[in-house]
Amino acid sequence: MKEIVMNAKPHTEVRPRIYDGDGDTLMEADRQSNRLVILPCGDPRIATPDRHRIRIQWGHYLLADMMTRRYRTLICGVNAEDNSHGIISALGEMLPTSQWDNESITNYAKGYSEISPDKVLVLKYDMDDVNVFALLRPKNRDAYTLEDISVGFTKIAEMIENRWDRMPCASVSFLGAKSNRLVGDDGVEPSFESLLRTAHDAGYRGDIYPSVRMWELAPTGVFATYPFPDSLKIMRSGGY
Repeated sequence: MKEIVMNAKPHTEVRPRIYDGDGDTLMEADRQSNRLVILPCGDPRIATPDRHRIRIQWGHYLLADMMTRRYRTLICGVNAEDNSHGIISALGEMLPTSQWDNESITNYAKGYSEISPDKVLVLKYDMDDVNVFALLRPKNRDAYTLEDISVGFTKIAEMIENRWDRMPCASVSFLGAKSNRLVGDDGVEPSFESLLRTAHDAGYRGDIYPSVRMWELAPTGVFATYPFPDSLKIMRSGGY
């Protein structure tokens, strides 16, 4: 009886395709295109039920996702002067069953601002389909600080993390804002990493939407979750 040896065919991994037809070639971005370079991190085979990361929603529009009920809770800023350029007023006026508009949102904030002018309070706006937790900007300041973000997100984490009826939740990044901007100790807008670290250290584990202007930062690579991988720390220290 002859022994037949079957030569195993070498496995060739097929390159995934994103688009139909010639779409992949046609959609190759050149150096002039506004684009993102999203870097992979972590092991897709490892997962736990623990909420230990913040998801960063690159390429998504927060207002559109709120309107289509992808989230139950929105975290944003509010002030006692004018919120006509803020997402809180846009959402309040667009949601069909909301009774909030810019005037009522601002007047509600003004009442709390008069009582506690120097505190960062978390105001709750019930917009029926969406709950909004808004960080009230201190009365005599035109911007938030990272300390304000820390105080606000500590309270928000307490209000959300043990309340499944308030999840999923999403937050603005407070960067590039018109109505409620964020500045660092030097008076300049801080990095996105500084904002993420502050929110994470405060206990927040929901999603954060980067500003649309950050979609134009290629070739700088970005990650889809925070904390960032240790490889970034190693490169900063001169490794790799």
